[in-house]
Amino acid sequence: MEKEKVNLYVVSGLGADFSVLQRIDFPSEHQVVFLDWLMPEKKEHLEHYVARMADRIDDSKPFSLLGYSFGGLIVQEIARLKRPQKTIILGSIRSGAEKSSLLKFGHNTRLFRYMAQRFLNPNFLPMRYALHYLFGASSSNLLSYFTIRDYGYLKWSLTEIGKWQAQPLEGVIQILGDKDRVFPIKNSKPDYVISGGTHLFPITKSKALSAIIKKVLQGESLD
Repeated sequence: MEKEKVNLYVVSGLGADFSVLQRIDFPSEHQVVFLDWLMPEKKEHLEHYVARMADRIDDSKPFSLLGYSFGGLIVQEIARLKRPQKTIILGSIRSGAEKSSLLKFGHNTRLFRYMAQRFLNPNFLPMRYALHYLFGASSSNLLSYFTIRDYGYLKWSLTEIGKWQAQPLEGVIQILGDKDRVFPIKNSKPDYVISGGTHLFPITKSKALSAIIKKVLQGESLD
């Protein structure tokens, strides 16, 4: 009898769909289940939003979680409600203490509220330069991955990232790129480092990342 696959629930980055992770070669013994972003309700707290996301997870059988960027924050909060076998975060942080100076500044000055109105707007030149600096890619390429541009969702997400002050959750596996400017590696102590990886390392360094994910999910050690 063929062994039943373990569900791997995946949450992508802020405003991004699954295409930003499509180059990852996930282990064949896992069934990848992509959790689409939900639109936040009016004045919804992160805890309530996370609970709605978690409602789509079948925890009657073993499962694991994987989140990229903002999705990394979300899967960690889901892991506080459920009991995953593994929780993996890509290009994300394990605690509020790991935030960059830019994120702290954006939250303290309410800059994120201003940014939400222009986020991913290809016609707003300063944002195009900012995205290129942070992600290391042209705005035209970025826009093909970040397809969710609802103002309410973006404003809420940017605000919640700024407010997030969680303490590290035991057992979370953190994978960071050493050239990441969104979540700089100097603020963290990741389990695995992607050499030359910007914040878009799931796309640009997918082969190295796939090898790490396979080892982690299969419970093996990397040489």
